[in-house]
Amino acid sequence: MRAFVYSLALAAGLALAACSMTASAELMTWPDLLERPRPAADAEIHYGDNQLQVVDLWLPKGDGPHPTVLMVHGGCWQTEIADRRIMNWIADDLRKRGIAVWNIDYRGVDRTGGGYPGTFLDAAAATDALRDHAARYHLDISRLVAVGHSAGGHLALWLAGRARLPADSALRQGTPLPIATVISLGGLPDLEEAARPPGSGCGTEVIAQLTGSGRPDVFVDTAVPRLAPLGVPQILINSAEDRIIPTSYAEDYARPMRAAGDKVEVRMIPASGHVELIVPETPAWAAAVEEIEKALHE
Repeated sequence: MRAFVYSLALAAGLALAACSMTASAELMTWPDLLERPRPAADAEIHYGDNQLQVVDLWLPKGDGPHPTVLMVHGGCWQTEIADRRIMNWIADDLRKRGIAVWNIDYRGVDRTGGGYPGTFLDAAAATDALRDHAARYHLDISRLVAVGHSAGGHLALWLAGRARLPADSALRQGTPLPIATVISLGGLPDLEEAARPPGSGCGTEVIAQLTGSGRPDVFVDTAVPRLAPLGVPQILINSAEDRIIPTSYAEDYARPMRAAGDKVEVRMIPASGHVELIVPETPAWAAAVEEIEKALHE
């Protein structure tokens, strides 16, 4: 199981962060999630020729129109660490709650065509493909909520800011599908911050792979704060005892975004780690569901 590599690839980051953890904290590990029976999506939709250029659609019962969530997986932007299937359990949970899920995949930096600009263009194309399929599947995309976990939190926020990309950016392609609200689950919202040592459990080297080189400023179209204000509400749900993503990332991102005029809320979940953010029965996911339903129906 490719996603199981997540626990191995991040072992060094976990070990370092664990030194500062309280002994009483009993956090979930990746096998706690990944060794469960894996629910299946209702449809697989390809938006390109590569096997990773695919979306899983999760459809609730009934005729619709179904409120819809755009879901973006993490894995340090690396396909070998995780793909869209790591989100299956929370996608299934939303489906049971009457919410459709458009769960996208994309080429990671460790795949041919990934990195800059491929990873970004894949995420954008996968998102825009939702517009083409909404009518057929009775999807209501008028208040689309983007939910991203870990590195997917960065991509979800970036997708909401695509309309503000520089005119000469290689990433400025197509007509961006409007996103009404972004919910980042233990995300890495600011690439420039994640690139500074000591970085996160993902390491700093992967940021260079993602942003590319040979340009005067590699963050001008890849780092979300450079696109501020996004003009949409952003909710950052983080775990107080996350061993992979520094808890400081959330407020460090929120402050300048608020100063630019954006509405950014940070929710820190106690006694919770990185895995709990995408496990259906946890307080962390309950907080996410609360924010998702509020954003879809307000």
